[in-house]
Amino acid sequence: MEFTPGKLKLVAALFVMVFCSAGLHIVSRIALNIGVSKIVFILYRNITALLVLGPFAYFLEKKDRPPLTFSLLVQFFFLGLIGVTANQSLYILGLYYTSPTYASAMQNSVPAITFVMASVLRLEEVHIKRRDGMAKILGTIASIGGATIITLYKGPPLLGGSGFSTDITTSPEKMLNRTLGCVYFIVQCLSYAGYMVLQVPMMKNYPAKLSLTTFPCFFGVIQLLVVTAFTERDPRNWRIQSGKEVLTILYVGIIFSGVVYSLVTWCIQKGGPVLTATFQPLQTVVVAVLAFVFLGNRLYSGGVFGGILIAAGVYLVLWGKNEEEKIANQDKEGATLRKHLLDQENTEECPVTVQVLGRCGL
Repeated sequence: MEFTPGKLKLVAALFVMVFCSAGLHIVSRIALNIGVSKIVFILYRNITALLVLGPFAYFLEKKDRPPLTFSLLVQFFFLGLIGVTANQSLYILGLYYTSPTYASAMQNSVPAITFVMASVLRLEEVHIKRRDGMAKILGTIASIGGATIITLYKGPPLLGGSGFSTDITTSPEKMLNRTLGCVYFIVQCLSYAGYMVLQVPMMKNYPAKLSLTTFPCFFGVIQLLVVTAFTERDPRNWRIQSGKEVLTILYVGIIFSGVVYSLVTWCIQKGGPVLTATFQPLQTVVVAVLAFVFLGNRLYSGGVFGGILIAAGVYLVLWGKNEEEKIANQDKEGATLRKHLLDQENTEECPVTVQVLGRCGL
């Protein structure tokens, strides 16, 4: 598989997105362990992201940013609702009832959901009878399958943790928590997939990538302020009481809500929503390792096997996208060549006297 500089930049951005997103699961779990209010935590992370993204979007895209219309504002409000308010609120609730490893594994349904949404809306072409289409389908299935193995099959432990573990146990209370967390994550995955897919048509009318990330964040902050005002009446829950809380808010605000959301928008523009979502399962591997290092979770052989399957799935999707682009370029070259030959034939059929005048049929 050949990689042009543009493709290498895209793949590098996707890997950065994966590692930063993996850190979100660990840092958010640490924040919950500290006792930070869930909804206040989300509000502060988005205020931080807005303070970081706003100046860059304003000054860097000042000349290139299209004028705002009422229709665009409505679309930004809706993107903020599903991509910020609903997505992040449901995520933190799901994480509260489960663990970072389980959270990352549940989010591996995003590629399948995105694949279906993009195909139904005709935003992603899938040629089932061609090898590139089959590679994209099989790669998506392999990635989800690898994540499922990590979730359901542990296998023999390879490395033992420090004793502290956030893994879900089989007690009735824990099983109920796991069920609640599962429900929250399913709806969250729908929201996140919808956020990625709906950005594609918006990019045609509003190609300013930073602003396309900033405006939904702005509306998300407004929506979260309203929600927080009704759900957190105790002023003590609004206070930041330790340096750890500050660090967790800065990480998720700057690195995830700022950097990762911008990378997601850029990667969708360059590679499409399906390719961007396909890298999601890699988080499960990274989170499993980070959870072992920072939270004391155990590392199992099932995780290694699942990680290999995920890597194979991502490669298949990349290969399929590469072949799809090759076929598209060949079709363009063929169409150009046919047009050139037809033009030559029409010119040769013209009478000599008409050719001298320079126009056929006049």
